[in-house]
Amino acid sequence: MTQQFVQVDPLDSPHPVPWNWVMANIAEVTASNHPSLRYYRSQALMSPDGQYAAYSRIQMQVQPEFFRSRVSSVLFLENLRTGDLRAITAAAPLSDHPFMTTRDDDMSGTVAILIPVAWSETGDRILSREFESLFGSDLASDYAVVWDRRLDRTSTVAPTRIQYTNAVLLGWSQSYPDRILFRAGNIGEEQWPLWTVDLSGQTITAPEDRPQVFGHTVSSIWTGPQAYL
Repeated sequence: MTQQFVQVDPLDSPHPVPWNWVMANIAEVTASNHPSLRYYRSQALMSPDGQYAAYSRIQMQVQPEFFRSRVSSVLFLENLRTGDLRAITAAAPLSDHPFMTTRDDDMSGTVAILIPVAWSETGDRILSREFESLFGSDLASDYAVVWDRRLDRTSTVAPTRIQYTNAVLLGWSQSYPDRILFRAGNIGEEQWPLWTVDLSGQTITAPEDRPQVFGHTVSSIWTGPQAYL
């Protein structure tokens, strides 16, 4: 029987990262006191025209001292007609080359999880959530990673020139479909305002806006935790 779990998210995002899996790995390795390498594959997000599938593979280097663990990821875009596969990485501050196997003390404790969120209505762009954090801290925020398949160009953006401690990616803006909608505010505030951000980082308040997403998710036998070392 397959068990269903409610996926929690550190930022209470409508597009949760596999945080239950991260916490379970930490608990298991802390108890066994043996470092381990774990993998996870997200569900595939199909483009509206059915030509592309986007999914991410997440790697976790788990240490008995959890704050030395590291999570990294890469997004794969598969052309279902040709079989071509493209790998996308983010350029956000904590992200680095994914699946690094050599020890890097400067990157220990970092979390960088990239997951697909939404295609554009025509399927020419994909929007992904890059969740970044540090174990053992309250530092956590989202970045938006957009791949334009016509231009074959990747952009990484977040709200700019506003004061906030945390940003949560919601989807494409309904009012301005070429812009990205975030909720961003400061820890302790009850209401976080909405902001739209374009690919240059220009940030505009959007109190009446709503998120929109396109595409549909598909699970496979590879979805979820993978074999680990």
